[in-house]
Amino acid sequence: MNRNRLLRRAVTALAVAGLVLPVAACSSSGSGSSGGSGSGDTGASKSSDAGTPLDPKTKVTISIDCQPPTTKTAERKEWAEDIAEFNKTYPNVTINSKDTQPCEEPPKFTAQLQGKTQTDVFYTYFTDLQQVLDAGGAADISAYVNEKTVPAFKDIDPSVLATLTDGGKLYGLPRSNYKMGLLYSRSLFKKAGLDPDKPPATWDEIRADAKKIAALGGGVNGYGDYSATNQGGWHFTAELYGLGGTMVNDDGSKAAFNTAEGKQVLQNLYDMRWTDKSMSAAQGLKWPDLMTQMAAGKLGMYVGAPDDITYMVQTLKGDYQDYGMGPMPGGKSALLGGDDYMFKAGSTPDQIKAGIAWINFKYLTMGKGQFNYSRTKADGLPVGLPEPFFFTGSSLDQDNQLKAASATVPVANYSPYLAVQVPGKTEPANAQQIYKVLDNPVSAVLTDKNANVDKLLSDAENQVNQVLANLQ
Repeated sequence: MNRNRLLRRAVTALAVAGLVLPVAACSSSGSGSSGGSGSGDTGASKSSDAGTPLDPKTKVTISIDCQPPTTKTAERKEWAEDIAEFNKTYPNVTINSKDTQPCEEPPKFTAQLQGKTQTDVFYTYFTDLQQVLDAGGAADISAYVNEKTVPAFKDIDPSVLATLTDGGKLYGLPRSNYKMGLLYSRSLFKKAGLDPDKPPATWDEIRADAKKIAALGGGVNGYGDYSATNQGGWHFTAELYGLGGTMVNDDGSKAAFNTAEGKQVLQNLYDMRWTDKSMSAAQGLKWPDLMTQMAAGKLGMYVGAPDDITYMVQTLKGDYQDYGMGPMPGGKSALLGGDDYMFKAGSTPDQIKAGIAWINFKYLTMGKGQFNYSRTKADGLPVGLPEPFFFTGSSLDQDNQLKAASATVPVANYSPYLAVQVPGKTEPANAQQIYKVLDNPVSAVLTDKNANVDKLLSDAENQVNQVLANLQ
């Protein structure tokens, strides 16, 4: 869990296989002057032409947060360039950029929702939807989003759209996302006689490869995992999802991880730690310990997200050539996370249209905005990592082609990850409180040779049930 992910507040996960968005106009709201009416109404004003793109002649002002900070010189420059290019098509749209770093800080975000002071187009995490809706903070944009206003809409992963949907209504558009997978050291794979282009896909394969890597000696460990500061519970969830399990029942009222899949997660860790001795004797690891170990050439594999590679290279001075990524072990589903933009309740139809036009240009159009890879390369930023990862179909194919053409990192290293379309699954409701409980069994199997997996799971189940009961 990277620094931004540590800030996330988890809410009810949405498991939607596909979306059928209403084509009727949105529900009514206030007059929606710039900045929103602050009425708490989640609908936009009725508009018979809601599903048409913004008329370039329309004069409208919108405020948008998460402008890159001045410390990120290249990203800040690109933001300004994109506004200038956007204004060539929409010369009468004024974008008031707000430099808010981090893009979302939980206490401040909550206060903004309560005070109705968020920007017209505001940044959120995928896990924020219920909090935003409970505060009456977002407009229903269902009638505004289609293949005319967002041409690549049909290719957005349904599991990503599900995180922005409630009751069949769409409340936001994605900015970026990730799916967990298996990060591994290609250099250690080679030293251990393993094929770095064929990472393990099952836990039995991981165990076998981890033993070979650990046999290299010199303080090298085959596999690593977190077990502290809620990250043990976070990784337990990711590994459980990969095996087809789930953390809570459908309505989020009861724990659902005390199953054969949950037992397998803990047993895998126990066996690698105590039977195979392919994990470190030093435990209680937390972010960024695993990245630090891998960047130092001391760790073979761990479960993580693609942006861990960026951290290992840019902060820990690693080499892109050394790292590879494969799909989530088990392949049943992968823990999904990311961020997006929502539209303030009370916004006028023109403000919503302008916001959608900007998000479409900046974040959802091949060759433009964040997908302008030739510019990204020229600005000295990395090109080729498998993020964002929310497109499917022809858009994904085009993205891969454009990315490969301007790649500054070894794209082939991540082809095993990209080749397998593992369904995304969001974090459970009340995730951080659940993760805190699950730290205990994960830590126990890694530190106590006499750990009882069945009892650990049963105790954790009882504790999580109490947590969830207290929240009803």
